[in-house]
Amino acid sequence: MRVLTGLQVLARIFVGESDLWNHRPLSEALLERLRREGFAGATVFHGVAGFGAHSVVHKASILDLSEDLPVVIEVVDTEEQMAKLEAIVDEMVTEGLVTMEKVRVLKYAPGKGQGPRGS
Repeated sequence: MRVLTGLQVLARIFVGESDLWNHRPLSEALLERLRREGFAGATVFHGVAGFGAHSVVHKASILDLSEDLPVVIEVVDTEEQMAKLEAIVDEMVTEGLVTMEKVRVLKYAPGKGQGPRGS
């Protein structure tokens, strides 16, 4: 298990639900790529409303199953790993917003008995 404590970097990648990478949802493709590249972890959040550079509001509605809702992928890792992230984002994210900021990690640990398959 990797140890991740102290001052690290948080990246937020803002994209849309309809964004694709090789005919797959971009958020899923990014998550899998980050895991393969050995990142400490990543979380995908699905928003209920938002707007971006085009100033078009996208929101959840009963009448529409999807209005290209916002998706945010958060990643916390070392500066060295984040250098890798920059290259991955340049390759995979063609439209959206990516931010990075310093964060202090208080705790990073798996739960008891949490192996790669939950064992």
